[in-house]
Amino acid sequence: MIKTVFLVGSLREKSYNMMIAKHIQKRYADRLEIEILDIDLPNYNQDLDMDGKRPEKVENFNAKVNEANAVFMITPEYNHGVSGVLKNAIDWVSRTPGLNNKPGLVASSSMGATAGARGYNNLIQVLDTMPMYLLPGNDIMIGSVHEKFDQDGNLIDEGTVQFIDLVVDKFIEFYNKVK
Repeated sequence: MIKTVFLVGSLREKSYNMMIAKHIQKRYADRLEIEILDIDLPNYNQDLDMDGKRPEKVENFNAKVNEANAVFMITPEYNHGVSGVLKNAIDWVSRTPGLNNKPGLVASSSMGATAGARGYNNLIQVLDTMPMYLLPGNDIMIGSVHEKFDQDGNLIDEGTVQFIDLVVDKFIEFYNKVK
C-alpha cells in the first residue's frame, strides 16, 4: 500500500477538484492509502518559518507530507495559473524534506474545454524546482468537469473514469520503479 497525500488546490465547498480527489481516494483504496490534506494554511511568511514559530497547522501539514510515500496534486485554473492556496501549501512544504525524492502525480480540471491547462502548466513550472519524481506524460487533465459528476458528487463519465484508471495504474508502476 502506497501512503499518499493529496493536495487539492480549491477550498470551495463543492469543488470539482475535491470530487476528483475523493473519487481517486475511494476507487483505489485497495492500492493507495490516500489522505486528502487541509491546505487552508496561513500565508507563507519566512519570519515564521523556523522551529518554534511555525503555526501548528503548518507543522501538522508538513509532517503529513514528510511521512507520505507519494504526493498527488490537483489544481483549478485561477487567472491563467495555479491556485494560490496550492502554491502557498507548496511554499510551506518546500522548506522541509517533504517533497524530496517523492513520486508525484499532477492533475487539473476546469469547466472549460482547456481542462485547466494553464494552471496545470504553471504548477509543473513550480514543481520543476522541487526534487520530486513526477509521473511523466500521464497527468490527469479534465475539461468540462462540471458535466462529469452526478448531483451526489460521483464521477459518472465512463471515459474519464477509465482514463484515471489508466493513469493511476501507470503511476503505481512508476512508483515501484523509482522507489
